[in-house]
Amino acid sequence: MTHPAATPAPGTPGMPGLYGPPGGGATLADILERVLDKGLVIAGDIRINLLDIELLTIKLRLLVASVDKAREMGIDWWEHDPALSSGARRPELAEENERLRERIAELERPEEIT
Repeated sequence: MTHPAATPAPGTPGMPGLYGPPGGGATLADILERVLDKGLVIAGDIRINLLDIELLTIKLRLLVASVDKAREMGIDWWEHDPALSSGARRPELAEENERLRERIAELERPEEIT
């Protein structure tokens, strides 16, 4: 008869792990690879009420996934955000910047005395 304390815990040598290969525990890299490959969604709401009057509601949504998985799900907002992607910069800003540089150069030129 086997004593319960003698049975190896999951993830220890001799017992298949929950996430990792049999005979060993899952490494952080294995877990991270699995999360990025499949995606992970964490959602939660925080509500503050006073006498049954809702004062504040905060909705938290977190998606952890690889870029490829996010694109599969139709999420690509970072490609169009000028703060995150140089390819998303607006051309009119570059033109305005050039006009302002020319104006500054014009104002800084020494005036000719006639």
